[in-house]
Amino acid sequence: MAVILYRLGRFSFRNRWLMLGLWVVMLIGAGIAGTTLAGQTTSSFSVPGTPSQEALDLMEERAGGLSEGGTRARFVFAAPEGERIDQPEYVAAIEEALAEIAAWPGNIEEIYPDHEGGELDDRQAPAEVRNPFDVGLVSPNGQIAIGQVLFSVQAFDLVEETREFLVEAGDPAREAGLQVEVGGDALQPPVEQGLTELIGVAVAAVVLTITFGSLVAAGLPLLMAFVGIGIGISLITAATGFIDMSAESSILAMMLGLAVAIDYSLFIVSRHRLEFAKGKSLEEAAGTAVGTAGNAVAFAGLTVIIALAGLSVVGIPFLTEMALSAVVTVLFAILIAVSLLPAVLGFAGRRVLSRKVRKGAEPFSHPTDRTLGTRWGRFVTSNPIAVLLVSIVGLGVLAIPAFDMELGIPGDEAAAEDSTQRQAYDLIAENFGPGFNGPLQIVLDVEEGTDVEAAVQGVQAELSAMDRIADVQPIAVIPETNFAVLQATPTTAPSSTATSDLVQDIRDDSGRILEATGADIGVTGLTAFMIDVSDRLAEAMTPYLIVVVGLPLILLLLVFRSVAVPVKATLGFLLTIGATFGAVVAVFQWGWMAELFAVDQVGPILSFLPIFMIGVVFGLAMDYEFFLVTRMREEYVHGAEPKEAIIGGLGFSGRIVTAAAIIMISVFMGFVISDNAIIKSIGFAMAVGVAVDAFVVRITIVPAVLAMLGRAAWWIPRWLNAILPNVDVEGERLRKHIGDGAEPNAKPAPAE
Repeated sequence: MAVILYRLGRFSFRNRWLMLGLWVVMLIGAGIAGTTLAGQTTSSFSVPGTPSQEALDLMEERAGGLSEGGTRARFVFAAPEGERIDQPEYVAAIEEALAEIAAWPGNIEEIYPDHEGGELDDRQAPAEVRNPFDVGLVSPNGQIAIGQVLFSVQAFDLVEETREFLVEAGDPAREAGLQVEVGGDALQPPVEQGLTELIGVAVAAVVLTITFGSLVAAGLPLLMAFVGIGIGISLITAATGFIDMSAESSILAMMLGLAVAIDYSLFIVSRHRLEFAKGKSLEEAAGTAVGTAGNAVAFAGLTVIIALAGLSVVGIPFLTEMALSAVVTVLFAILIAVSLLPAVLGFAGRRVLSRKVRKGAEPFSHPTDRTLGTRWGRFVTSNPIAVLLVSIVGLGVLAIPAFDMELGIPGDEAAAEDSTQRQAYDLIAENFGPGFNGPLQIVLDVEEGTDVEAAVQGVQAELSAMDRIADVQPIAVIPETNFAVLQATPTTAPSSTATSDLVQDIRDDSGRILEATGADIGVTGLTAFMIDVSDRLAEAMTPYLIVVVGLPLILLLLVFRSVAVPVKATLGFLLTIGATFGAVVAVFQWGWMAELFAVDQVGPILSFLPIFMIGVVFGLAMDYEFFLVTRMREEYVHGAEPKEAIIGGLGFSGRIVTAAAIIMISVFMGFVISDNAIIKSIGFAMAVGVAVDAFVVRITIVPAVLAMLGRAAWWIPRWLNAILPNVDVEGERLRKHIGDGAEPNAKPAPAE
């Protein structure tokens, strides 16, 4: 493969105008496709095959227009201390506010006199507005009342003006002296890509300039990243016209694609400069860089792709969409690095070197004896046991909070304490009970020949008799389709274990209830979905790990032709993931340094974050494993002693890996500034994961373990060595192909 990539690098260098033209055409074509074919992204969340989803699908089938399956806003009206909410003046004010809401958006000219029209349609109109005095949503103490506004569309379909209107719609009640707070998913804004990503890019530009000492060399990785992201995001955007895709998918694709694209180009440009410094022509240097560093880039990128694609085995479309979207940008990052980059290196010529080197003021060299990486390598290889113990103990301490991890799907309880959503949540919990914030929807599929009304009453009585249920009320009864929906309010909070047990108890009792009432029941709603997601993730963990960890292990065995290196890489990853989850729990659940990272409210960790981060962080961790150990193996195969190979690998690659890690961390931290809790937590977890893995595991623990193992680190059984294809990651065949030949004392990897 090294020879093939070498030829591709030289071809691109020689035919730079052709290669540039091909990629420009692809960029323009992708841009046109993204502009003309784009559809709406979605905020819907489905988990096919789960009891919650089956119940929701039945609701859609039997009562497609039922607003219970859409988006809702909850208006919490609170009377002043010592007064009751049902006083005539307060009732009139609440009814006036609700009447204004029911007229939306027909009254937009009245609400927003400067509105130019054309932006709002019938989808912004509420499907139903429920007066609290008509449906009995008044607290037992008479202090608060809850008005409900239900939309038949998903929250993402509501425009900003509608969300603003919902917050302001309570003004008539506020003017009457009532406290009015608004909660519910209708107020959740869509995920948008802002300018925070530019912070990471700016830091990357500074690091690249310092690393290369040349603005041209520093600009090349950024240019390659922008081209790859432009094509990838455009194609993902075009795909939204044909398939449902969440808004978070493109953001994650940008996050990962930007980070790996810069890193991959950084390694190839660095090797190109090194080969040119050895006296090769610019064309030969470009070909050799693509054949060596580009070879490592291809395999490193493949591990990231495997780790991401493995998320599809979980069976949650939301995760699959995010993962496969990121695969697109990572794939283009690889293709651009090995084809477009050498062409652009041809245009850059000697300008990839610093100005002083070009003018002859100083020689371009790699004084490996004096680099920080070399000095660090000597320290680690001289004290491997002490370094290993300190590193493992430190990561173990950092991982301690992970044992207290609580998973969930945060709602209004995770909003900022001073927000109207959080105020509404707290008022409801205080006056109605904690379970009222997470009611369960009980779907009834009534048997033919059974009276639907009687079945509803029977199920209502059965559920009311159960422990941990405070109230059961019918929401919709549709005799024509033998269908009904009840709302069961637990006595416990949505995220509590007791509520999870209640959902399971209802499902376990469904057979008995069917015999007693003639109605087959299902449980759905956000709380039930959260439980089903947790169960699905637990079931998928084993096959997921087999795919995500097993396949890259085989790839590492194939590339490094060593038994110890893949095992060590995987064990090191376990340390990385433990420390990463510990940091996430400490910040997002415990609240340590929450203000520093702009975390408004602490609470349970997103239920899908652990399994998602295992795949993503594993893929990124293997990037640095490839870049560092490939160079160490190259040194060893070309004649260096084991210890010197480790030192030489760190001397050549340590600085570049450090720069690459800083860039990747900066890109991810740029997303921590996002207002979206999902993006913020993912960005933070990936930044911490890369920092821990690059600086502690790969640059510290890996050389320490290799030093302790000595030659055994590169051992592989003879029979296995014989059957494995030789991918030539160290470039031995390439050296022979280009006429360098092997070093006089070069030796093959030991085999038995």
